[in-house]
Amino acid sequence: MTLSRRQFEGAVFLVLFALTIPAANWLIGNVGTRCVPNGPCLIPVAPGLMAPSGVITIGLALVLRDLVQRRLGVTAAILAIIVGAALSAAIAPPKLVIASAVAFLLAELADLAVFTPLQKRGLVLAVAASSAVGLVVDSMIFLQLAFGNLDFLLGQVVGKAWMVLLALPFVAWIRRRDAALGMAPA
Repeated sequence: MTLSRRQFEGAVFLVLFALTIPAANWLIGNVGTRCVPNGPCLIPVAPGLMAPSGVITIGLALVLRDLVQRRLGVTAAILAIIVGAALSAAIAPPKLVIASAVAFLLAELADLAVFTPLQKRGLVLAVAASSAVGLVVDSMIFLQLAFGNLDFLLGQVVGKAWMVLLALPFVAWIRRRDAALGMAPA
């Protein structure tokens, strides 16, 4: 059985997307310029602004979810969230796994609600708008469930937004290439 270009790219995006949850949870506990006792390891995301280090992968996850949906459909994107949460259970404390899984699922559902109707009007617009909604929802829910406060909310939003902005040129390239190849969304 050979995979079509759409299926192959979708599978790559799906694997990367599923790995973002455990990667974020590992980063939060292990990588940062400063680690808070019984809290996250932090990285700078702007001058004077810190965020838990998982923002690096979660910002990309929001974009990857949209690309998974574009290639494989909504069901595949939701299954990837479940797989990512299960993988996280092997490397992160239960409280962090639950917080990230709940926040990620709700943020991805919000992302989905925005992305789906907008993708026909433009892939880059849809990814940017849905990611903006998803990163706020994810940040608020995750911080509250994982740490019981919203102390790093602005840092979370800014850090994830940077990652989304860095990914948008790739998304624009995919859109142009899909149009040239006559590939419509899934």
